[in-house]
Amino acid sequence: KEVAQRICAQPGEDNYGRLAVLSNWLAETKIEFDVPADVFVPPPKVTSAIVSLIPREHPLAEADLSTLEKVTAAAFGQRRKMLRASLKQITNESETILISCNIDPTRRAETLTIEDFCTLARALKEYI
Repeated sequence: KEVAQRICAQPGEDNYGRLAVLSNWLAETKIEFDVPADVFVPPPKVTSAIVSLIPREHPLAEADLSTLEKVTAAAFGQRRKMLRASLKQITNESETILISCNIDPTRRAETLTIEDFCTLARALKEYI
């Protein structure tokens, strides 16, 4: 169930991270229902969930997959840091690039939308 929540999380939610960004960029995600432990033999000590992933005809926003993976890895790799600090591992010009993308450099990764990450990936592509 925890992985299902991480896949389907939205910006600002506790479970929102790299998995949610990449999953929702490529597919429409939804937790369909929980599966109680007693339907398994032996019953696990966790609750399971069924998730539907419906592939999008086109990704939610334009971005290169490899670049988006690297940008989200850097952004979420140091979760409580501001973006200007976490993206410095990609380039020392991270603050300037964030501003050029209309993203406040003091924001944290968990507040960015998928579209924000795609904009950032396009801007950072030449540095990766």
